[in-house]
Amino acid sequence: MTTLPPEAEPVPVPPPSAHHRVVAAFERLAQVDRPELWVSLRTLEEVLVDAKAVDERVRAGEDLPLAGTVLAVKDLIDVAGLPTAAGGPGFSRVPVTSATAVTRLTGAGAVVLGKTNLDGCGAGPVGTPSPSTAVASAGDPQKSAGGSGSGAAVVVALGIADLALGTDTAGSGRVPAALNAVVALVPTPGLVPKTGVFPAAPSADCVSVFARSLTLGQRALAALTGPDGLDTAVRSWPADVRLGAGERPRVAIPDSAGLAALSGPARRAFGVAVASLTAAGAVVEAIDLSVFFEAGELLRRGGLGDVASADPDGALGGPGVVPSADADGAHCGTLGGPGAGPSADADSTHREVARLRAAAHAALGDCAALLLPTVPDHPDLTEAVADPAGVSARLGTYSAFVNVLDFAAVTVPVAPGDQRPFGVTIAARAFDDQIALDLAAVLTGEQAREPYPPDGVDVVVFGAHLRGQPLHDHLRGARFVAPVQTAEQYRMVLLDTDPPQPGVIPGRTTLDGELWRLSPALFGRFAASLPAPFVLGHVTLDDDTTPLAVLCPPTATGSAPNLDRYDSWRGYLRFASTAGLRSVS
Repeated sequence: MTTLPPEAEPVPVPPPSAHHRVVAAFERLAQVDRPELWVSLRTLEEVLVDAKAVDERVRAGEDLPLAGTVLAVKDLIDVAGLPTAAGGPGFSRVPVTSATAVTRLTGAGAVVLGKTNLDGCGAGPVGTPSPSTAVASAGDPQKSAGGSGSGAAVVVALGIADLALGTDTAGSGRVPAALNAVVALVPTPGLVPKTGVFPAAPSADCVSVFARSLTLGQRALAALTGPDGLDTAVRSWPADVRLGAGERPRVAIPDSAGLAALSGPARRAFGVAVASLTAAGAVVEAIDLSVFFEAGELLRRGGLGDVASADPDGALGGPGVVPSADADGAHCGTLGGPGAGPSADADSTHREVARLRAAAHAALGDCAALLLPTVPDHPDLTEAVADPAGVSARLGTYSAFVNVLDFAAVTVPVAPGDQRPFGVTIAARAFDDQIALDLAAVLTGEQAREPYPPDGVDVVVFGAHLRGQPLHDHLRGARFVAPVQTAEQYRMVLLDTDPPQPGVIPGRTTLDGELWRLSPALFGRFAASLPAPFVLGHVTLDDDTTPLAVLCPPTATGSAPNLDRYDSWRGYLRFASTAGLRSVS
């Protein structure tokens, strides 16, 4: 499946004034009057100082992809000068430096508004830090907001903030996003540094993003990604990263047994998502989720065994961050209750995780991604307060296993006819983040022009490598960028090859082609696959850019038939098929 960007470049729109956006955020704050969403909130005067600096940078010509955006930060993540309590007063401290994630977003033009409420130490997807500060959903005061990033999700859903930084171990980003109709992006574990982030289960923790749109979230994610020299667990993109899933990707969905937990509204919302992907060209395949649920259970019972070593220096509450009840009853340092803690046999744990990951990959087979309901239902707030452990376990049914299995995930809102907020999640194998983003874009109707990661090699193709043509498989894993047209400097000739292909040589006409972006490894394989007489050379397009393209030396064409009357290879193919000329299929 290929989601096409607009054929014409959009007219550049200057970023909104940060000053005006901040003023609007504070007006919205007063209007909604939801103080329980915040742990600490900066004053208007403080935030306007930062907004002024952003506006001055823009006027000076800086390219700030997040200029004019307001940012909220979950109170597990350090913001210089604001307390980090992590949902537990016994751990409160005031950092002198911000987390890498915060620094990168403010460097890109975002302005921090404040720190948002959460379940104690990020443990539990319920959204009830305590009965006195239980967070209701943005759309219904009787319903739970989910957790643990409840405050972060709701401030975005209410239009106070454009973006919010969260964390996600077992669904803390995805669950509240689903219950508040916002977007959540959870990158491949390790792509975003966790420097300055309170640890829950380090081997599964991720910095996540809440956003009002998929394109804005992807822009933020791009700014967040990359080593910072401090977090030694940061991973780099592999050279063979896939930037696209192709025209008709196979997408796995849970089988009937895997969907048994769904309520009626959740089932209808999930059905809408399945139908949308199918209509866009995806091939849907039902699979058994048993091994996925097994991985989620491993995390819930504390089986990863790395919680107790999360804070060796004691800076976040003492060696081991052992469970400790605070005044509100929040417990820090455990995801799984009494059984959580250091594994008695780390090697055994690693073997178990490796087994589960291998089994999950086998279950996916040749599917590019897995479409999931994010939550099985939308609990009432009173139920979440009365039974946080039970509701937490239920809400984590489809989210707890994702990070354990080393997947990336994107959650987007999907509303069935009754318009209740439910989200679905696209989960994809490690480093297949862009595939998850592209499939999510089908559901939101958006499309970011720059892939994640943005690095790659652009190549224009004109003949048998085009979509639907015999050699298109050579571009499997590449990303379609746009249809393109050359400057009036080229022409085509028909080469005697198998399969038939055009040779693009200098001339006086324009030609239509396709621009694709290839990962470095795929580009190397693609270049090596080109037989004589084809070569890679730069072509001039009608917008004066000069990407690489599949060309042909004029000396190698001999007396090849001239195709000057056609402006594209497909144009020739249409003529040939109706005229009964040489077969080209």
